[in-house]
Amino acid sequence: AITLLPLLVTLLAAPATAAAAPVRRCPTSCGLIDFSYPFGVGPGCSLPGFNLTCDANTYSKRLLLGSPSVTIVRTVRMRPRAGAGTVSASASWDGPGRPFAISGASNMSLFVLGCGVTATLLDRGAAVGNCSVACAGEEVMRRLPNGLCVGVGCCRIDVGVHLRAFTLNLSRTGDGVSRDKLTFFVTGQDRYTFRPSDLDRDIHLDMVPPARLDWAIPSQPDCRHAMDDRVTYACVSNQSECRDSPIGGYACHCSRGFSGNPYAVDGCVPDQDINECLQPDKYTCNGICQNSLGSFTCFSCPRGTDFDIIARKCKASNVILGVTIGLSSGAGILFLAVITIIIIHRWKKGIQKQLKKRYFRKNKGILLEQLVSSDPSASDSTKIFSLEELEKATNYFDHSRVVGRGGHGTVYKGILMDQRVVAIKRAKLVASAEIDQFINEVAILSQINHRNVVKLHGCCLESEVPLLVYEFISSGTLYDLLNGAQDGRLLPMPWEERLRIATEIAGALTYLHSAASMSILHRDIKSMNVLLNDSHTAKVSDFGASRSIPIDQTHLVTAVQGTFGYLDPEYYHTGRLTEKSDVYSFGVILVELLMRKKPLIENENGEKQNLSNYFLWAMGERPLEEIVDKQVLQEQDMEAIKHVAFLARECLNLRGQKRPSMKDVEMRLQFLRARKVAPGKDEVVRSHRDVGGGDWHGGVVPAAGHDGTRQYSLEQEYASSLRIPR
Repeated sequence: AITLLPLLVTLLAAPATAAAAPVRRCPTSCGLIDFSYPFGVGPGCSLPGFNLTCDANTYSKRLLLGSPSVTIVRTVRMRPRAGAGTVSASASWDGPGRPFAISGASNMSLFVLGCGVTATLLDRGAAVGNCSVACAGEEVMRRLPNGLCVGVGCCRIDVGVHLRAFTLNLSRTGDGVSRDKLTFFVTGQDRYTFRPSDLDRDIHLDMVPPARLDWAIPSQPDCRHAMDDRVTYACVSNQSECRDSPIGGYACHCSRGFSGNPYAVDGCVPDQDINECLQPDKYTCNGICQNSLGSFTCFSCPRGTDFDIIARKCKASNVILGVTIGLSSGAGILFLAVITIIIIHRWKKGIQKQLKKRYFRKNKGILLEQLVSSDPSASDSTKIFSLEELEKATNYFDHSRVVGRGGHGTVYKGILMDQRVVAIKRAKLVASAEIDQFINEVAILSQINHRNVVKLHGCCLESEVPLLVYEFISSGTLYDLLNGAQDGRLLPMPWEERLRIATEIAGALTYLHSAASMSILHRDIKSMNVLLNDSHTAKVSDFGASRSIPIDQTHLVTAVQGTFGYLDPEYYHTGRLTEKSDVYSFGVILVELLMRKKPLIENENGEKQNLSNYFLWAMGERPLEEIVDKQVLQEQDMEAIKHVAFLARECLNLRGQKRPSMKDVEMRLQFLRARKVAPGKDEVVRSHRDVGGGDWHGGVVPAAGHDGTRQYSLEQEYASSLRIPR
């Protein structure tokens, strides 16, 4: 059996219409249901299409709209032609008339309860939606949770459109467990909760809340046309207004502040009014209050009067008293504001002072003061700046003052009170070890005074991260100069300039290793740590990783630190840091100056490779002319170029003991700068590559700093270079 409960309808009682006024003594109720015009029972009591029927033949009176297919508050059952074993069936519902439609805007859905059926909802032949329902065994169905209508025992089709009539087509699917009983009905989505037990029992009114049937006056398509025809216009109450209906036509409503029946003459009556002016505590009005229907109006006091808060009425103004009160109030407020600003300023100043002290202790300022004060030469040149000084120097670290950014912090350009231009390094420090590294850099730089080492003016320890104050170097780094391009071409860099820069770097390292008050190992020599001023004078910088070594020691055993591509292989494998580790890193810089390539390159096979390894391999396999920068070759100073190439190879020896000292390197570079080598006289280096066999041969090289000469075996160094992994 298939049971259809097409509509359980709730009609919102609508208040009454015009064109034809209802006759007196028309019924206004049927059983427990009240209604009003435009609805009515009997001739002349309703608008066309809104006639009701009060059926008194049943046990209790039943109110019907139009045809028996729509019952007010009662369930109407329809049984389509279908029985047990029927493969398909169809049921139709026609609305009571043109003014009415099932609401499509109130979450209405058609629910289907049964097993093994597909349902399709049609609106005048067009599909609105479909769903399928199947069932499992009785044990599984009993365990289904309530409220789950997703195709097992129950499915739903969302209406979504206004329906004046519909057809429901049903067909058996043959899937799963089949039952003969099938029930479907229209109601709100959130108003029916499916229970598996509903499959075995009849659906009653108390189980299915009624659907909503929207209605409108159909005589005109909208309010604009309706108001043009005053004869049939239904909104006849003086306090009524017209609104377009989504189902076509229009509906009447009482204006705001009124209620009742807009379809009857004088049907909209005022809501119960209260006099707000008699309740000043609840309805504030600092002036003249005037009550109105549903509201009140507050007018300002007339000119020359003021509102008396105590008497709650307007009184004549007292100008002198008002001025006195105003001035006193203003002065009091101003005084309180000044006092508040002073207190807040002092409180902030106190907080900042405490923060500065805490940061000073955290940044080991006391230790640094002791280190600086213990060295008279350092205390004369190194100053501990206040945070306020550096904030003024950088315009409170304004973004326009940034001259460089890096992984360890940001560098600002600053102008001190004495008009010195400085670079202020604001580090990104978080760990205690990094603060120790910062203190180490300050302690080391405070002992150094060399024209080719960046000068430290001082530091600041009152901020969350320490600040270093250096001399300002304007032209970037050696790395930038070597790799910078303009219009797609590398910037010109003469051989004499390269040789001078190399000599200046070597001089700075010689000073650090032997001439300073304590031997200092830089540990991170690279082209990015060599700054250049306006005249391209080299300045060695970044001593954060540096270590000082006592005179009676030759090495330190420490954690490996440095930059890949410049790192001494012997130091990397043993952890033994010596001055020869800096020599190796300097050798990489020499190769950069010769070849004008980055410390990490791609070889012919597209593989990443250290520039130093590639250089050592190329020295044994290729002519020097194919290795060095083409711009250098154009200057035709091959003897000096060859000497520097051999010197770089010595510095890159895998065994630290076989590398020259920085003093030796500096003197040999000074020797090259001091004189130009003449072929056949005081030969510095002779080298050639035989066309057939191709070994490099070296002669005698003056060893700077010695009276005699120092012999060295190029064949032995070449054999060592073959062991370097490529």
